[in-house]
Amino acid sequence: MQSMTTYATEPSLLTGDQKIQAAVLESLAEAVNHRTWFAGMATPYLGAHPIEVGSGLGDYALEWLPYVDRFTATEADPERLVDLKQRFADDPRVEARELLLPTDSYGDHTALVSYNVLEHIEDDVAALRSMARLVQPGAPMVLVVPAFPIAMSKVDVATGHWRRYTRRTLTEVATAAGLTVERMEYVNSLGFICYFITARLLGMSPKGGVMMRVYDSLVTPITRRLESRLRPPFGQSVLAVLRRPTLPG
Repeated sequence: MQSMTTYATEPSLLTGDQKIQAAVLESLAEAVNHRTWFAGMATPYLGAHPIEVGSGLGDYALEWLPYVDRFTATEADPERLVDLKQRFADDPRVEARELLLPTDSYGDHTALVSYNVLEHIEDDVAALRSMARLVQPGAPMVLVVPAFPIAMSKVDVATGHWRRYTRRTLTEVATAAGLTVERMEYVNSLGFICYFITARLLGMSPKGGVMMRVYDSLVTPITRRLESRLRPPFGQSVLAVLRRPTLPG
């Protein structure tokens, strides 16, 4: 069965300074090792036709395309949506659509992925319920969100973050939304230390360039190897794999 998604027009805001958000996205685009590492966390769950909530520039979508038959990329920001559509205009497997949360939209996608989106939405329980309606019963929802309120910085506020999460608080939100928690863990422990020092203590904003590339080429591979062997007690992000409950009977 082909997945069909319908989209409502009632929006809730993904807030924040769009220029700062764009700068963060562009800096992350240079972090190739980071992106391939985080993309790999969701790859086993994708199925034939996943949907991504908050595709940004489409960098993660490009990482996942080799593993799927079709891909639905969504974006709330109108300007980024234009760029997203242009980027995938020549690929018939990709549908780029507007999506704002919470929403009454529904679909039957094989999985949902959403990286660094939920923290932008005031009513995160309603947002998760909306996400669950986009996938088949029993399908996985893979989320990455920023971790630890203690790390809340001017960068978080400027980019429209309502909050940062812990494993406990994200579990509570997922449970309130009626979802089953399959995995809930911290990732990128060394990244948390660097972010806490630079953004929280020094008030610096993430930037691309030489330092980003050096960090990505040296520190990220070390962090990835360490965390493949040992689950860290803290991290820059929380990785969650949630499930929409299966239908009774």
